[in-house]
Amino acid sequence: MTTTTAPTIHTGFDQARFNMIEQQIRPWEVLSPQVLELLSRIHREAFVPAAHRALAFADMELPLTHPAVDGQCMLAPKVEARLLQDLDLKPTDKVLEIGSGSGHMAALLASLAHSVVTVEIDPVLAGTARDNLRNAGMANVEVKHADAAAQGFAACSVNGPFDAILLSGSVAEIPPALLALLAPGGRLAAVVGHEPMMRATIVTRIADASFQTAQPWDTVAPRLLNFPEPSSFRF
Repeated sequence: MTTTTAPTIHTGFDQARFNMIEQQIRPWEVLSPQVLELLSRIHREAFVPAAHRALAFADMELPLTHPAVDGQCMLAPKVEARLLQDLDLKPTDKVLEIGSGSGHMAALLASLAHSVVTVEIDPVLAGTARDNLRNAGMANVEVKHADAAAQGFAACSVNGPFDAILLSGSVAEIPPALLALLAPGGRLAAVVGHEPMMRATIVTRIADASFQTAQPWDTVAPRLLNFPEPSSFRF
């Protein structure tokens, strides 16, 4: 668990950060004092590309590349915050994130957990995430450049099992091979389904072959690349 604060980009962002928390995140039922304090301490603007830094606290997804590429974005602040709250991380947890992006969510996870492995399919973004996390003083995060879904999540399994898994993007369904990486009592958080409505999905491993699923809220998020996309055709 790391408590280092990311460097401030500009003190003028402080009011925008406060407004984001009070006007976007609290109304979305993110009420955990620990999560709210963390959002004040980890400076989101330090993980936003310079071209979009003025929008760091806007209620929207932000592209991480120019030109923008589908799926390569920061999730909206309220979505990140609610997923983080629902994971209910403990200081002893070992966490897997799929979809590093700029490293912002990994920084939040690492501030609450023992250690984080975050996997990014794009080599440029993986490098950006490493740099941002290093600049933020996050020493308990490992950034891997890999196609997480390839070969049954082999790139992830070498570090497993995990107490928590977060998918920083949406999937059509959660692959069983990914659930197999959860330790007993472990939780997985993902956005699951198809547009125009997807569901935040929290899966808890109760026993070796027993899982409990909750879908507490609706949202929409860009797809993670190369996850299974079953046909929606039905007879």
